[in-house]
Amino acid sequence: MNTHATSDFSEAYIALGANLGNREATLIEALKSLDQHKNIHVLRCSGIYETEPVGYVDQPMFLNMAAAISTSLPPLELLSVMQTIENRLGRKRMIHWGPRTVDLDLLWMEGCTMNTEKLVLPHPRMLERAFVLMPLAEVVPGSEPSGLHTTVKTALERLEGKEGIQLWKTCSWPSESALSGN
Repeated sequence: MNTHATSDFSEAYIALGANLGNREATLIEALKSLDQHKNIHVLRCSGIYETEPVGYVDQPMFLNMAAAISTSLPPLELLSVMQTIENRLGRKRMIHWGPRTVDLDLLWMEGCTMNTEKLVLPHPRMLERAFVLMPLAEVVPGSEPSGLHTTVKTALERLEGKEGIQLWKTCSWPSESALSGN
């Protein structure tokens, strides 16, 4: 676990998903990899949800979760770290919305909006996807000053299609990812 002064750090929220290989182990490895980065600290994680595929449906069920992190990285550098982790864990981009060993999406970052070819913040479709909103609602604190908590809760209440999502397992971060010797 990283320790740091929080003054130069921003809170951000990430969606994680996997539907190939050992899905749970890959999600936990992605969390560990994020937390082991010197400029990223995983604060909280949601439960792990098993979800039906969206878009391209001829593929295995997904495990999805969300994580709250603290980071000193600017958004594009954080995205680069996330993509490096995806690649190290075997991510191949073959079919749009297709099967994957792991997918890490930057959903929201404190005090940041942007619209570039590489990254749009807040994530443009996060409020349309139950597989993102259900886990995200668990990690966004009610006291979050931007109103994101209320926005997520309201979107989740209005969204249809939640029946294809079931809590698969609770996540007890950081105990599930504790490194031996720490």
